Amino acid sequence: MSSLIDLTAAQAADRVRAGEIDAAELFDAYRSRALADDLNAFTWLAEGAPEADPVRPARDAPLGGVPLAVKDLFCTEGVPSQAGSRILEGYRPPYTATVVAKLAEAGAPLLGKTNQDEFAMGSSNENSAFGPVLNPWDTSRVPGGSSGGSAAAVAAGLAPWAIGTDTGGSIRQPAALCGIVGLKPTYGACSRYGMIAFASSLDQAGPLTRDVTDAALLLAHMVGRDRRDSTSLEFPGEIELPRAEDLAGIRLGVPEELSGEGIEPGVLDSFNATLRLAEGLGATIEACRLPHAPHALAAYYLIAPAEASSNLARFDGVRYGLRVDADDLTEMYSRTRAAGFGAEVKRRIMLGTYALSSGYYDAYYGTAQKVRTLISQDFEAAFASFDFIVTPTSPWTAFELGSKTADPYAMYLNDFCTVPMPLAGIPAISIPSGLSEGLPVGFQLAGPAFSESRMLDAAFALERAIAFDGSGPMTGDRARRAS
Repeated sequence: MSSLIDLTAAQAADRVRAGEIDAAELFDAYRSRALADDLNAFTWLAEGAPEADPVRPARDAPLGGVPLAVKDLFCTEGVPSQAGSRILEGYRPPYTATVVAKLAEAGAPLLGKTNQDEFAMGSSNENSAFGPVLNPWDTSRVPGGSSGGSAAAVAAGLAPWAIGTDTGGSIRQPAALCGIVGLKPTYGACSRYGMIAFASSLDQAGPLTRDVTDAALLLAHMVGRDRRDSTSLEFPGEIELPRAEDLAGIRLGVPEELSGEGIEPGVLDSFNATLRLAEGLGATIEACRLPHAPHALAAYYLIAPAEASSNLARFDGVRYGLRVDADDLTEMYSRTRAAGFGAEVKRRIMLGTYALSSGYYDAYYGTAQKVRTLISQDFEAAFASFDFIVTPTSPWTAFELGSKTADPYAMYLNDFCTVPMPLAGIPAISIPSGLSEGLPVGFQLAGPAFSESRMLDAAFALERAIAFDGSGPMTGDRARRAS
């Protein structure tokens, strides 16, 4: 079994297609590991390997029957899809999200649903109604969020790969804290149909994987126009597996606003060491400016809650999910939401509703949208001179459980380096760049819209040079203590 788990997803798919291993055996190997999950990474597991498809067996499918872990906010027909919330506890949708369906069609069967911050609102996975996820490098620490269950499952070898969603950094930040690869695609590259919405103008599905090659392989079967999502776009060209051996001719911009003050010393050391490696691979590295980036966090925490306050209005106890009975409709709404939503969700709904209220709309939400435009223009100006913008992914490594829950602002600062990219709608990837005091550090590359293929190539070349060994959590060689 261990030899199967040692394979990357792309390697496993190749072995299945070559007839060297059986897809059902691979599925059962991961399911056995996931059943022994002590990280609280899963909220639901499949009962067993799916029956072989007589029309298109796994060995004929592009993804080779390699099982997939799916964040709990992707609707999956007949399977609990709860978005980490009590208000949807036990909800089984009558349909499947487009990206999940596309990956299943390509040969990646559903292994399980992964734990997450409630409605994707959080940076530590401590906001889940089903309990926090633990970081596989040190179970006294958080895995990041909101896709923390997906990140922890991949890092610990409980799943070969996973998908999550990124609204302000919810793929890249947990990937960095768990020592894996996380990719946020260009907004519109992947359909949002069937994703339980948080902030509709920001949410985007993406892969969490063990390496860059797996990310490219998974992404290639996620992108594309979907008639059921008017914001989805046809992806220009094809996403091919990365093969770049160097960074010759690549220009990297380092924004001083996102790579200096406030970054933990160990994280900054790892970032600078990676820049030196990039230079050795032939890249040109220069400082650049993103003058409005420091305002991204404030703009994000007005825009995202405002959209959430609208999206979450549908959870009222009438049509689906939790219902707390009362004598009249208004009281039923109030009791249902009070019992069903957690503290962070209530905080963001109230913040968003206030920002949209009469007399405050222009001062808060309208101003935040203007800042968003300025941030997008900053990136456009930077990409006139640089191929990619590079920053640390997270200002610090994984922090201890409970250490930031009493201070929402300190928690929100986790997203300082990741929030500008979704506001601009551009793609970004986090790759592990080393360790700081025994904990993983992430290195982030961001590129222009639909530059995923070039970005994956650059990330691949860097990944080879860094040669990060993330096998510790998979083998059990990690700091573990009872939480």
